[in-house]
Amino acid sequence: MSFNVFADAQTIWDYHQMHHDIQPADMIWALGSHDLRVADRAAELWHQGMAPIVVMSGGLGNFTRGHFKKPEAELFAERALDLGVPWDSILIENQSTNSGENVSLSRQLLDSKMISVKSAIAVHKPYMERRAYATIRAQWPELEVQASSPQLNLFEYCTEDICADTVINIMIGDLQRIMEYPKQGFMIQQPVPDHVQQAMDRLIEAGYTNHLLHTKSP
Repeated sequence: MSFNVFADAQTIWDYHQMHHDIQPADMIWALGSHDLRVADRAAELWHQGMAPIVVMSGGLGNFTRGHFKKPEAELFAERALDLGVPWDSILIENQSTNSGENVSLSRQLLDSKMISVKSAIAVHKPYMERRAYATIRAQWPELEVQASSPQLNLFEYCTEDICADTVINIMIGDLQRIMEYPKQGFMIQQPVPDHVQQAMDRLIEAGYTNHLLHTKSP
């Protein structure tokens, strides 16, 4: 990877994170994905006393269908249990297949158990913080939400299983969705600074297009 590609990827990575100063809330809400480190972060926040319950949300989505043998939320719950979170502090929503369903089905789960929450810490991958935040704010506007993620930089986050090229492709696709989905009511509008847009255009021109909704010209 060239220096310029890494620099542009770092710009996108920084934009996707909300940089919230995490405060205690009514629930920790781990949004499902292929990365079990999200569950690690949720468990870490629970041990810090940030919320009394942890909601694990996720069935099988684009990146886990055909790869995970169990729904994401169930694997997240097992990971949290291994890390010392007690079973009676965990709720599991294991049917959702996308971010919107994470919201709607988690709300249904809480309602079914007559649990009322006014605030949440939404935990996702580092480059999914902003998308998760914008989705929740649009679809559950009365909920006070903070965004968090595994405390890793871009270099630390990439592994053999989740390589840098994969991360960049997903980040570009998620940025496109942040720009496009508010038009459909899926998210609240998020400002995209010019330097972020320019970094995105250069990465698309460099071929990072695998996760785009459609072909986007720079």
